[in-house]
Amino acid sequence: MMEFSSLAAFGEHLIGLAVRGEIVEHEVLEVVCQEIELRAKDKIGEYQQSSGPFAAWQPLAEMTVEDRVAKGYSPDEPLLRTGEMAQSIEHKVIGNTGHIGSDSDIALWQELGTDKIPARSFLGGAAFELEPTIREEIGVTYFAYLSGGHTGIKAR
Repeated sequence: MMEFSSLAAFGEHLIGLAVRGEIVEHEVLEVVCQEIELRAKDKIGEYQQSSGPFAAWQPLAEMTVEDRVAKGYSPDEPLLRTGEMAQSIEHKVIGNTGHIGSDSDIALWQELGTDKIPARSFLGGAAFELEPTIREEIGVTYFAYLSGGHTGIKAR
């Protein structure tokens, strides 16, 4: 617990919080977005169980398996062929907003599904799975920040 010897010291602490607040918020968002990005990339190539509102991944259609084998890919690594889709996943932090996603149409179709492709959420599932960890990291970081300590948040 912080102790302040005077009202002036407490005021200085509050001013310091105001100055560092945006920096801490940006750092927290950067780490959180990076963790979600990495988890999303790790999901590609392995069937995923349901995660919150995101359904378990359905097996690949026989036609897809045949196409994969004909093109020299393993028969049963969902969403993974060349690695291009995983490499397209990235994050950006702009101001106090974090963005995680891909500019690939294929990634969009896989994440949300189409009338012919079942949804295989790698982004939403990653964010949902990491939510408890992210909440804890944010809580610890902001407690340290408000008490004048080192924020300590870092990427895994």
